[in-house]
Amino acid sequence: MGTLGRAIYTVGFWIRETGQALDRLGCRLQGNYYFQEQLSRHRTLMNLFDKAPLVDKDAFVAPSASIIGDVQVGRASSIWYGCVLRGDVNSVSVGSGTNIQDNSLVHVAKSNLTGKVLPTIIGDNVTVGHSAVLHGCTVENEAFIGMGATLLDGAVVEKHSMVAAGALVRQNTRIPAGEVWGGNPAKFLRKLSDEEIAFISQSATNYSNLAQVHAAENAKPFDEIEFEKVLRKKFARRDEEYDSMLGVVREVPPEITLPDNILPDKAPK
Repeated sequence: MGTLGRAIYTVGFWIRETGQALDRLGCRLQGNYYFQEQLSRHRTLMNLFDKAPLVDKDAFVAPSASIIGDVQVGRASSIWYGCVLRGDVNSVSVGSGTNIQDNSLVHVAKSNLTGKVLPTIIGDNVTVGHSAVLHGCTVENEAFIGMGATLLDGAVVEKHSMVAAGALVRQNTRIPAGEVWGGNPAKFLRKLSDEEIAFISQSATNYSNLAQVHAAENAKPFDEIEFEKVLRKKFARRDEEYDSMLGVVREVPPEITLPDNILPDKAPK
């Protein structure tokens, strides 16, 4: 970013600060009658000067996720709630149809003890389980990273392979295609079955479909959300079609359960 770019950035920053200061002043002037909405400084997408995230228009990024700096996210991929993808000292690349689940961390390495520059590269149709940590590693297409697993600098997970939940994959470890590794440190456990390989691909598809539902819900305006609250309250116990659409099975409260020999319109009062 040149001198002009930095100047424009600084002016924009101070305009935003001035707006927030005016909002606080207005709240004080309203006294006890004001409604104060706390403004969050969280940004789902954040530049680092000339490094800007590049997210495909068909990808889903949860509102509480953070994508920072030199990060690319491909078509139909999903970055879930609480995730951090930080491409500050190097780049992060996420392919198409990949899901990075809640509270996972993806970071990069400018260099390690061997002096190598290590970005993080995640391929297509990859599933990264909740609270996983990926640092300066490569995960090839249709691989599966279990919940809470950690991949350190230089690790490579080949196509159709699986890292078990909670595993620690040490630096420069290569996990061959079609194998399951687990433990601390991670070691070979067994070969994947054909059914398990098919599950990896299906898992990515399932999350891609689920992400569309979450994206639609997060895009709803405030008035639509409030209107749906009224509908849910009105039809909570009476609209079986609505319940089935949500996958909800509701129990009828005992106080309105009638004997078989009494019709609803002839119930005693």
